Amino acid sequence: MNSDIDARFHRRRSRLRVALTAGALGAVLLLGGCGAGDASDAGGSSRDLKASAEKGIADEQYAPGDSAASAAPEAAKSGERQNKAPKPGAAGTHVIRTTELSVEVRSAPKAAAAARSAVEASGGLVATETTERIDDEHETSHLVLRVPQDSYQEVLRELTGSGKLLSRSSNAKDVTDQVVDVESRIATQRASVTRVRELMDKAEKLTDVVTLEGELSSRQADLESLLAQQASLKDRTSLATITLDLTEPDAPRKDGKDDDPGFLDALGGGWDAFVTMFQWIAVAIGAAAPFLATAALVLLVWRVSRARRAARTAVAAPRPEPESTPAP
Repeated sequence: MNSDIDARFHRRRSRLRVALTAGALGAVLLLGGCGAGDASDAGGSSRDLKASAEKGIADEQYAPGDSAASAAPEAAKSGERQNKAPKPGAAGTHVIRTTELSVEVRSAPKAAAAARSAVEASGGLVATETTERIDDEHETSHLVLRVPQDSYQEVLRELTGSGKLLSRSSNAKDVTDQVVDVESRIATQRASVTRVRELMDKAEKLTDVVTLEGELSSRQADLESLLAQQASLKDRTSLATITLDLTEPDAPRKDGKDDDPGFLDALGGGWDAFVTMFQWIAVAIGAAAPFLATAALVLLVWRVSRARRAARTAVAAPRPEPESTPAP
């Protein structure tokens, strides 16, 4: 009886040990699986961030994702603008206008002052002004004027009517497509810079940060270059350029025709040549005067010394005695 009880007790105890051992083993396996899962999640998140950074750089270089999505509407708008290009002179057309004028006026300084007043009244400015005196009576002026497009024709008519028009050359270049293209590229480049900055905020490794910083610097430089092009286009399309040359006429002629050279002209030219030759001769004599004076002084000293030497020789020589005559 007791032996049966002991056998049952031992069997229950062995079953309990087996159950406890199995439970402990399961708990250990569960804890190990959780730790491995956390490590794999951490490694996977780091790898995902690196892959996203690399993918972001590649996408920005070749086929931008977010920037392409944001640039797509801009490209569509650009296409619509190009398809609906306004006619010349309509609002929205960007034109670079340049004109070169050569005008003969009675007084170049007065005409230059009038041109400055007209340009400043229209809201423009004088970029360059040069005045040169040709002789005692005549002057010439060279001005580079920047005039708003709205007042361009009016100022041009006023400058043309300020005197006798000698020459006029105008040029108009439509740069609407170029302006639209630059604006679209600026929008795309800004989206690209924003994308790289977002990737830099998510980057954890130093190598990823360095790579993204290089990409950000390059794209910011490209963006600044596009902004400079946009500013240049805006300046040249908002203000037209007028190059004005003001000259004064020669002395008025009686018959109004070109005079052919005559006797008086030839006489005047000969007299001028004679005076010029006389001046050069005088210059040559003045240059040679010191040498001639020195030579004359040397010659004078030589002649004086020679005369003195001859006198001394004559005094030192014995006088010849007179010949005796025979007595008669």
